[in-house]
Amino acid sequence: MPSLISHAIVAAGATRLVFGAGAPRAVYAAAVALSCLPDADVIGFRLGVPYAAPWGHRGASHSLVMAAIVSLPVAAALARRHRGAAGARRWPALWGFLFAAMASHGILDAFTSGGHGIALLWPSSAERFFAPWRPIAVSPIGLSRFLSARGVHVLASEATVVWAPLAVTLAFAERFRSRRSRDR
Repeated sequence: MPSLISHAIVAAGATRLVFGAGAPRAVYAAAVALSCLPDADVIGFRLGVPYAAPWGHRGASHSLVMAAIVSLPVAAALARRHRGAAGARRWPALWGFLFAAMASHGILDAFTSGGHGIALLWPSSAERFFAPWRPIAVSPIGLSRFLSARGVHVLASEATVVWAPLAVTLAFAERFRSRRSRDR
């Protein structure tokens, strides 16, 4: 898996990209939280759940179905809270965005160099998938393992493959937005 740092950076960057500078903090917080949530499945290791089990690490919690189910009530609550009645009509777009934020976790994990793959299609399939290109170094699980030379290697890998392209994309988007607003 990429580190939780990268999952959070991708979600925050996507929020800025989609909503611009005016995105409510609650939307940023929801996107970041949902993008990191699938890794709560690591608690299964302490409970004796085998890695490759459907509810093991990178299993059901990393699926597209789980992203759709979990993001739905979050989107509905945010839409009601931040936009009143008008938001209630717009919640499907917010749900789509928050779904994508949570689904990004499993998709990013599929680009890592280790593990057993991602159960993206659970429950219709227990098969675990990897992307054909896997340039992101897999992050060690656990804080003590992450705070090591291997963790530094992971962060360097993520900075090159995830953070830098995201920063370039955001810079272009901001430039486009500012140019568009000047032209108006």
